[in-house]
Amino acid sequence: MSFTVVIPARLASTRLPNKPLADIAGLPMIVRVARRAALSKASRVVVATDAPEVLAACTAHGVEAIATRADHPSGSDRLAEACELLSLDGTDLVVNVQGDEPLIAPAMIDACAAQLQARTDCVMSTVAHALEDAAEFANPNVVKLVTDLRGTALYFSRAPIPWWRDAASPPGPQPGAALRHVGLYAYHAAFLRRFPTLSVSPLERIESLEQLRVLWHGERIAVHVSSERPGPGVDTPEDLERVRALITAGH
Repeated sequence: MSFTVVIPARLASTRLPNKPLADIAGLPMIVRVARRAALSKASRVVVATDAPEVLAACTAHGVEAIATRADHPSGSDRLAEACELLSLDGTDLVVNVQGDEPLIAPAMIDACAAQLQARTDCVMSTVAHALEDAAEFANPNVVKLVTDLRGTALYFSRAPIPWWRDAASPPGPQPGAALRHVGLYAYHAAFLRRFPTLSVSPLERIESLEQLRVLWHGERIAVHVSSERPGPGVDTPEDLERVRALITAGH
């Protein structure tokens, strides 16, 4: 199995400005993400960014990076341009690793790529894990996912799904049904190039989840269910301090 990891990165973040450049134990976060991704089986790891500052930080630390346009409405659109810039063939596998996951597990990256390679009926794959915490189930910032019998995504939502109709009180997650989505994706380069041509679905607008555009257009997404939770990502200053402490402690 051969695949390329592409890490989209932009400086515009409302909750944590200049997030890719945030210092974590002496290294910019984007560099730490790229180095973690390089521990996977990826043949190449590339940062795709519209920010000269991110390009400079990557170059200074020996991380391959390419400059993309600044007007992309989503990370997938930026990945599509990256496929063109990298001259990837249509059948090439591309794994999208988020630029705010400095503790991403290399084995999870490999599993996501392997899932897509095994599911020739799908244009994408992603990762999820069991959801057992009632607070996470109710949290709209935690994306929930349900699948069919084969492990193909049926729907992604910020709402608690599936909902137990006959519950006497608001239920928590149901074992074997509720999954927490992990923002890790694998694609074939041909589909990534096609993605920007797909019209935005009303579901995507409502939930602010671009993977719903894929389902809306009748395409399939394979889901690897991991037995492990991913390391914490960085969305807020509090998240950043938590990750700094974990990395300083040797995690």
